[in-house]
Amino acid sequence: MDLSFALSNFLSPPILFFFLGLLAVLVRSDLEIPQPIPKFLSLYLMLAIGFKGGVELGQSTPGGQVLLTLGAAIVMAAVVPVYCFFILRRRLNVYNAAAIAATYGSVSAVTFVTATAFLDQSGIPYGGYMVAAMALMESPAIVVAVILARLALSKPGPDGTAPTLETGWSHLLRDAFFNSSVFLILGSLLVGVITGDRGQTALHPFTNALFQGMLCFFLLDMGIVAARRLKNLRTSGGFLLGFAILIPLFNALLGIGLSRLLGLGTGDALLLTTLCASASYIAVPAAMRLALPEANPGLSLPLALAVTFPLNITLGLPLYLALIQRFGS
Repeated sequence: MDLSFALSNFLSPPILFFFLGLLAVLVRSDLEIPQPIPKFLSLYLMLAIGFKGGVELGQSTPGGQVLLTLGAAIVMAAVVPVYCFFILRRRLNVYNAAAIAATYGSVSAVTFVTATAFLDQSGIPYGGYMVAAMALMESPAIVVAVILARLALSKPGPDGTAPTLETGWSHLLRDAFFNSSVFLILGSLLVGVITGDRGQTALHPFTNALFQGMLCFFLLDMGIVAARRLKNLRTSGGFLLGFAILIPLFNALLGIGLSRLLGLGTGDALLLTTLCASASYIAVPAAMRLALPEANPGLSLPLALAVTFPLNITLGLPLYLALIQRFGS
């Protein structure tokens, strides 16, 4: 791995602000980003990255490689929760295994945004259609994990009746495809495609000039939240901790292999790899609360937010880039 890339990532303002948030909790500072500012920052990042991706997508000519990449992204989002579920079932009940499998099959939009900032800083180009890949990868894992859970359950539900697929699917699919993050990403992507250069010029101060500062504020808050979640890992044991470290690395290797098969450029390959390696801590918990309320969010959230997320944005990005440059592209 090129140590200059790793050092550059560690010393970039967004990553340093993430560590500042961790430090604030460790030294028991009263630093806190008051609500609802974190939600606004999240919505801003989704809007900005979706809009910029839409502009780039509108300027490109969709070809076979683009469609193949989007298809491969969806397949990964559907396949990852399957083997994760069966690994987790060795130690966990059906509900928690399905919830964590969905978490690692879905994606983290903030990890994706951090990866785009890393590529921008490194001067490596990437395609706007990867934003569409991110949006398309959010939901399949949720649906697959719930199917696996319902197939594995043989006893009646808490109300004495077996779960009814027809009753649950409408709510599940609505939450999977129309939750705020997916809806805003896809909507912003569409606005970017429609408005093109005209829209980019009009919104440039908002979506470009402010982006790094907003990302720093958001990762500062993420550092605070992640540090507070660390204590929940004490009850999860070494098995889940190892899972949260090894599975993302394994998924990243699959992403690198897919990127090579698809013939992706370095930037697109890194984004696909990062999506494969990331874990959701926004869309999936919201969906699991509705679909599998028996699952304990105190397991999935700390694993994704306090282990996998820091791993990806600190060590993961430069490592994945080094592997892609050596073997992938």
